[in-house]
Amino acid sequence: MLRRYSTDFAILSMVLDAVFVVVALMVAAFVRPSLHTYFSFVTPHPEGQVPAFVYGLAPLVWVGVLLIVSAYDPRHTYKAVDEFSRVAFGILLAALCFAGLLYLTERSLSRWLFGTFVVLVFVFLLAWRVGMRVLWRIRKLPPKERRVLIIGAGQMGRQVAQMIDKYAWTGLRFVGYLDDCVEKQQHVEAPILGALDDVARVVQKYDVEEVVITLPRRAYEKVEMLVVTLHELPVHTLIVPDYLSLALYRASVEEFAGIPMINVRAPALNEYQRMLKRIFDLSVGGLATLMALPVMGLIALAIKLDSPGPILFRQVRVGENGRLFTMYKFRTMVVGAEKMQALVNEVTEDGKIIHKKRDDPRVTRVGRFLRRTSLDELPQLFNVLKGEMSLVGPRPELPWLVEQYEPWQRKRFCVPQGITGWWQVNGRSDKPMHLHTEDDLFYVQNYSFWLDLKILWRTVWIVLFGKGAY
Repeated sequence: MLRRYSTDFAILSMVLDAVFVVVALMVAAFVRPSLHTYFSFVTPHPEGQVPAFVYGLAPLVWVGVLLIVSAYDPRHTYKAVDEFSRVAFGILLAALCFAGLLYLTERSLSRWLFGTFVVLVFVFLLAWRVGMRVLWRIRKLPPKERRVLIIGAGQMGRQVAQMIDKYAWTGLRFVGYLDDCVEKQQHVEAPILGALDDVARVVQKYDVEEVVITLPRRAYEKVEMLVVTLHELPVHTLIVPDYLSLALYRASVEEFAGIPMINVRAPALNEYQRMLKRIFDLSVGGLATLMALPVMGLIALAIKLDSPGPILFRQVRVGENGRLFTMYKFRTMVVGAEKMQALVNEVTEDGKIIHKKRDDPRVTRVGRFLRRTSLDELPQLFNVLKGEMSLVGPRPELPWLVEQYEPWQRKRFCVPQGITGWWQVNGRSDKPMHLHTEDDLFYVQNYSFWLDLKILWRTVWIVLFGKGAY
């Protein structure tokens, strides 16, 4: 029986992709001669001939590129959004590679035929994946069960158990814990099946296939004994280092001078995500800057006529990975407002500082309008183009506030800081940023290109209604 997340299914996926790439090329060649009859802007081209070698080259390029971007790796395709975004990126990259190869080998191929072919590849390769997911859901074919045993019922072990339950639909089944401290049973829902010395008996009794060791640092002398014991059993063994608690966001294993080491400050975005985010920032941010230039000119004139002082307000903020940079805004306060900050600050009962208030006396007349409409943020588009900020991300914070952060709050700096973000579309100034870091951590932990688009869309509506801006 063919399982959804298996080597056989990955091979089937490659075969289907190759077949659909060839079919897309055949359909594009068939419809090319008649395109001009349906679209007046298409140049007539009586022939839609494709050399035979191209039919062999195209599937090799597409399957090869999709392999490189891990589109067939089940570890990266559990979620539909992850699979489709990875496949879409692979198709675009393959199209660029294929275009380069055609330039070197077969320049006579019609550009409209090539364009039609790429569009059809998009449709076919994504459509069969959608159909397969629907089919699996209708049939409700259970995935191959993999029983998981966790050694260590502490906080890290409980977090791993939660993740296993979250991905139970992939076939993972959590059978229980092993721990020398049976008193921990009152803190966990799953049973503690025995002590660490019982690992061989429990693995055989419950037919365990995956063992995850989550012991604290003080118990690491027992890890060697466990690994030696598990080497004699038919199980996969994974170790979650307790040093992960020191990681700002995620940890990764890297080689340094040939020695494997754990990087406890690995970036939250992988190279593909970072590249896609930067391309989006440059294209959309550049277009938005050009469109906003006339508006920024009018705002500059209004600020100059309203109150003495500079047009732009420059302030040092904390960016990605704690780097300091100068953030630009239109000036909305009187000159010397920062020296009056102590008059505005309020302290909550638990000692937290609130540095913004709705009736701030330092705000000018034009400034109040700019804040309400968020037009004061427009100069930050230049920060985006310079690479200091992104369109979407946690807001860059003031250094003196960051100094008061707790260690867990600093995880918000693991991604590029943005003009708008999850915090802004869920409360904005109604919720002081430094008191609601969990909103930013939600963005960091759930980042995707589609989440960025969702936040931008919601930002438009919030700005139109002026909610939470002052």
